[in-house]
Amino acid sequence: MENFACLYIIRGEPYKSGTIVNLEENETTVGRLSNQLTPDIAFTNPFISRQHIVIRKEMDKAVLYDKGSLHGTEINGERVKPHRPYPLNNFDIIKLANGMSVLHFSYVFADQTLELEPLSITRQLEIPGMPLTIHWEKRECVVEGQRIAMSEKEYLLIRLLHENANRLVPLEVIKATVWPERLAGEEGIPDVTLDELNALIYRVRKKYGKDTFLISAVRGSGYVLESEIVSS
Repeated sequence: MENFACLYIIRGEPYKSGTIVNLEENETTVGRLSNQLTPDIAFTNPFISRQHIVIRKEMDKAVLYDKGSLHGTEINGERVKPHRPYPLNNFDIIKLANGMSVLHFSYVFADQTLELEPLSITRQLEIPGMPLTIHWEKRECVVEGQRIAMSEKEYLLIRLLHENANRLVPLEVIKATVWPERLAGEEGIPDVTLDELNALIYRVRKKYGKDTFLISAVRGSGYVLESEIVSS
């Protein structure tokens, strides 16, 4: 069967971050490697169930089923119910066992390893109870009791990523939202360089703490914010 979609492995031993797995069959199993079973995508983490999820091709649509895993599955931060169908969409983020393994789904398949920037999504698990609150009207963050005012660009970026938490936000959407005053280029997208965008991400991490906003970048595509932030 021809490829119709793919999974980017953002985190999950023994795979290198950025590994691409093309979905070629009617059914692709994801789970933990064992003597009794070798899934199509086989992780070694003990928190991943031997039969964790399966992704089936149904009417040209990829549909995910949790196989009754012990530690659960999330799609874009929402816990899925076992044995129920969940149609997948471009840029969906799939977490197994509370983020022990993280997958990025796409209907655009590729033949080589995707380059991922070595950001916090690949370095650590989520931090439960991170003392962070955002007050949007005041445009300030409260990090461990310290009030930090957001600049205009920081506010626009953080708000956009937060509204799309656990989902990939394309570069063109970020440019249009954060730099609305900038003249548009030939494709109608504001003329913003990647250096400018990367510099803004760097300032956010440095100002608020590198572990406050868990932002990952898929090179050439966009950014993802993993977050359970309290906002008001």
